[in-house]
Amino acid sequence: MNKTAADKKNLIFYPLGTVGRDMVYALISSYLLTFVLFTRSLTKAQLGAITAIMVFARVFDALNDPIMGNIIESTRTKWGKFKPWLIAGCITTGGVIITLFNSKLNGWPFIWLFGAMYLLFSITYTMSDISYWGMVPALSSNADMRNQLTSRATLFAGIGSTAVSVFLPLLTAGTYCIGGDARTAYGVIAIGIAVLTPLFALFTFFGVKETRDLNKQPKTKVSLKKIVSTIGGNDQLLWITIIFLIQQIGNSIVFGGLGSTYIYFSYGYEGGKYSTFTIVGMMATAVLMVFYPVISRHIKRKKLMGIMMIISSVGYGMMFGSGLVMKGDISFWILVIGYMLGNFGSYSYYLIMMISIMNTVEYNELKKGTRDEGIITSIRPFITKMASAVVVIVTAGVYAMLGVTDYTNQISDLENAANAGTITDAEKISQIADVLKNVTSGETNGLLVWITIVPFIFMLASYFLYKKKYTLDEDVYEDICRQLEAKK
Repeated sequence: MNKTAADKKNLIFYPLGTVGRDMVYALISSYLLTFVLFTRSLTKAQLGAITAIMVFARVFDALNDPIMGNIIESTRTKWGKFKPWLIAGCITTGGVIITLFNSKLNGWPFIWLFGAMYLLFSITYTMSDISYWGMVPALSSNADMRNQLTSRATLFAGIGSTAVSVFLPLLTAGTYCIGGDARTAYGVIAIGIAVLTPLFALFTFFGVKETRDLNKQPKTKVSLKKIVSTIGGNDQLLWITIIFLIQQIGNSIVFGGLGSTYIYFSYGYEGGKYSTFTIVGMMATAVLMVFYPVISRHIKRKKLMGIMMIISSVGYGMMFGSGLVMKGDISFWILVIGYMLGNFGSYSYYLIMMISIMNTVEYNELKKGTRDEGIITSIRPFITKMASAVVVIVTAGVYAMLGVTDYTNQISDLENAANAGTITDAEKISQIADVLKNVTSGETNGLLVWITIVPFIFMLASYFLYKKKYTLDEDVYEDICRQLEAKK
């Protein structure tokens, strides 16, 4: 295809806008529970309250996504319907994470603050998330251009989340911990992310040009009936919603807290280990995001999913074997390489699911005469958050079943003692090592099963459902676009 000047600018400035947002998302989705466990000593009731708050807020957040999408559809400003919500969401989310991660409260007062801030985060982050991803169908309806926009945005989202996943463990646990204790380190990192998020969003705000005609597009009435009719009246959207939910549950288990806990328990309380796990694990993913537009021209989505299923199977097998068969550095590197292969397949599925959701916009237009981009694209974060709610329940359940908090409470007490200055950093590290010596092989092997076998099962289920139920393949989508063009 011949790219216009606007297309070329969009390919640069649209992806840049999500770097800071995904730093925030990685902080909350992957490290919030870890932050709480390793900086607060929790009773069973308090852990239960934290779990209930996170599940409630994520379900509320997920249900709020279609509503937010419909509100965006109704927005009319000189900057368009997406950009104002993007900036507003980024700024307000920054205030929330600064407050939450810099709180000095403990016990039940912290739990109440946690509940208020987490619920508020559910509202503020949704503003930016729905508006950002809802913009893609408004930038181009060309399949190749949309693939490029999606893959580049996903790549830059990965850069943001990977930066957090690499540096946060390194700077919050072990030798390079900022300030000598986890509380101080998390607070400083949260402030930095809060500042960067709106700055990156400005690239999209000023650099991206949408295809829109405000004078010809009537405002969409915000109503529950509109939301239900849009989702319920699109059979392909319904199926990809179910498939994506299954895939996201499996894909989120490792980063939901179980992965970092397994590595800390198996290889020592040193953030550099988990950073290495993340860096290598995301390397192949970065390659995929760069070359996906080229790959998609030669390999159709369903065939590509089959190839990635094989690669991921090998990866998960290596991860599982690494913990059962051997120990030490060799075991760690087999785990890391296995995760890279498993993650390569999982993230290719994630990218395919995103494109598959967006392609239902034209299907909706052909069937019903309306595109409803904001509502349809809100399904992606809707499912991501519903999946994360399930993962929170799973993670908390595994922690309770394996007695993980028996060890994390001791570690958090030592972190708080270092924060108060009653013990030195060296004493803290030494005593934490003594705590981890008491973790049994049964407990670590239990964690290993949950970060290998369970994600593999969910990935396999999503693969077979996609092959059987999702019919908007490349040829069908192109035919739909031709029919729409003929009508115009």
